[in-house]
Amino acid sequence: MTAKKKWSAEVTEHSDAMDLEEHIFEADDAKKIAASLKRSAEHSDRRKAEPFQSAMSMLNFYINRVGKNLPQARRKVLEDAKDELRVAFGRQEQA
Repeated sequence: MTAKKKWSAEVTEHSDAMDLEEHIFEADDAKKIAASLKRSAEHSDRRKAEPFQSAMSMLNFYINRVGKNLPQARRKVLEDAKDELRVAFGRQEQA
């Protein structure tokens, strides 16, 4: 019997998720992650929602998929990427 793929890999490959730069979630720079997600969301023909929503959803999907196995330092970079994504799309909250 062959090993089954994880459901999350199947979703990423065959859903209407957007096309991502390889290994982007491994980057150490939150701005780089946000810029790549924005670029992917704006150019992808595999998304159904608006670019901002698609990009943020993909970032949340990755964070949730890794779950408790995500080291605190990585989680911080990815959470910072959410803020950078909001800025990149002009969605930062008013102070």
